[in-house]
Amino acid sequence: MELLLECERESSAQRPDEPGFAAGRSLEEWTAAYSKVEKYFWALRIRNKVFLGQLVLYVLKAAMRQAAHQPEVSATELAIREMDRMLLDWFAQIMPDLHPENEDTLSTRGRLALLLADMPGKWQDQFLRPGPWPEEFVTAMRETFLRAGPDFQHGTMPPRPLDLGPVTTLANLSRSPYFKVAAFSAWLAFGVLLVLMFMSSISV
Repeated sequence: MELLLECERESSAQRPDEPGFAAGRSLEEWTAAYSKVEKYFWALRIRNKVFLGQLVLYVLKAAMRQAAHQPEVSATELAIREMDRMLLDWFAQIMPDLHPENEDTLSTRGRLALLLADMPGKWQDQFLRPGPWPEEFVTAMRETFLRAGPDFQHGTMPPRPLDLGPVTTLANLSRSPYFKVAAFSAWLAFGVLLVLMFMSSISV
């Protein structure tokens, strides 16, 4: 909460806000954005609470700078966009000669390389930091980035028709004119039988 209040003070210095608001959004919105970004970094195994708080604050500051230009976008979405942009820029700086053109591929392989290189365990303090970085860290990231590439592919699964077994056979039969005639004859016979039973009951 202290970090969030610091963001609020910086935003208020640029443009006055109503009480309980920062960068045109309510503090509740920014609290939700804070929680979302924190969980994302936690999933990347950033465990140091002080460093984690600094990273989240860094993302929220960037999101607040964009808030005035995008009033229709929620605080959480702004924060997620800024976080993704920062990650992509950072991956591209570490691997300028290796990163692919496709941003989705870069993001996926980059995050996988972080875990394969054990960034959280060995170089957690380098995460999202500008260079220069330790040579061992850069080498590990590049090697694991290449290793994560060939086996990781975006696949497509074309839809296949459902086999409903006997239901499909019955549905196909129902379209046959012979089936329709047989069904009509059966219902007609059933109706005649009901009439005969009704007449016999009256005569009795």
